[in-house]
Amino acid sequence: MKFLQIMRPLHWTKNMFVFAALIFGHKLNVPEALGRAIGGFACFCLAASAVYILNDIIDRQRDRLHPEKCKRPIASGRVAIGPAVIISALCAAVAITAAFLLGPAFAAIILIYIMLMVFYSLLLRRIMILDCVVIAIGFCLRAVAGAVVVEVFISQWLIICTFALCLFLAFGKRRSEIALLQVDRESFRNTLTGYTPELLAHMIDVTSGLAVVCFLLYAMDDKTFQIHGNNNLVYTTPLVLYCIFRFSSLIQTGKYSGPVQLILNDLSFQIGFVVWVIASFTIVYADKLGINFGGIFR
Repeated sequence: MKFLQIMRPLHWTKNMFVFAALIFGHKLNVPEALGRAIGGFACFCLAASAVYILNDIIDRQRDRLHPEKCKRPIASGRVAIGPAVIISALCAAVAITAAFLLGPAFAAIILIYIMLMVFYSLLLRRIMILDCVVIAIGFCLRAVAGAVVVEVFISQWLIICTFALCLFLAFGKRRSEIALLQVDRESFRNTLTGYTPELLAHMIDVTSGLAVVCFLLYAMDDKTFQIHGNNNLVYTTPLVLYCIFRFSSLIQTGKYSGPVQLILNDLSFQIGFVVWVIASFTIVYADKLGINFGGIFR
């Protein structure tokens, strides 16, 4: 169990971005595409776990100062460095090998992701703002990889929306760390000394607004109409706003240590998100479900 814990399986939810292109590209009902997307998701889970383990090895001293991260297997000493290095290397090797089976372009993205995240763990996370930008790029790579592996078009607005949304989540995590650690924040993460609650509140507002605007531009784009046969995704905006506002209000209090904990534990957010997913799925697959919005919406 402790070896599974260092792989952070709860954080595999972040790799769900791989499925975005499958759903919005109308390939969900294509068995081959679904299988390839699941394979891509598995590759990213292993690649991410390899990086998580490396990060925990590097951060083991600092993690012992964190009220929650001190319980991680490597930081607590329940898993030795040697076995952790071996598991990290195995995860990376399997992820890269499996990625090549799905295609060279997808494998290239996996390699770029691993190298970027290793560089992040060693250096980039020490640079204020750039630390969050790199995290957001990592999520964009997931979304692009999902489109590559199932061979569908991905809107530039959707990519920018993903980038802005993940910047919002990253800045939100920094805000929660400040609220949680308070005066001890410098000893845990150097970049936290440069961030202030006011600055992060501004960044959260800007990135959340940009994410919503890009979502609206994607929803109303002519290319979206050609793919889905309608622009009705725009009518899910209230749900998008609710989820963003709910996340923002909770993450700034320090009640949750990060986005994953909030998403997995806050029922109100979960209900809003699930309703948005159901509404979006219904709109995107309206024709296949036999639903006709004609006369009501465009």
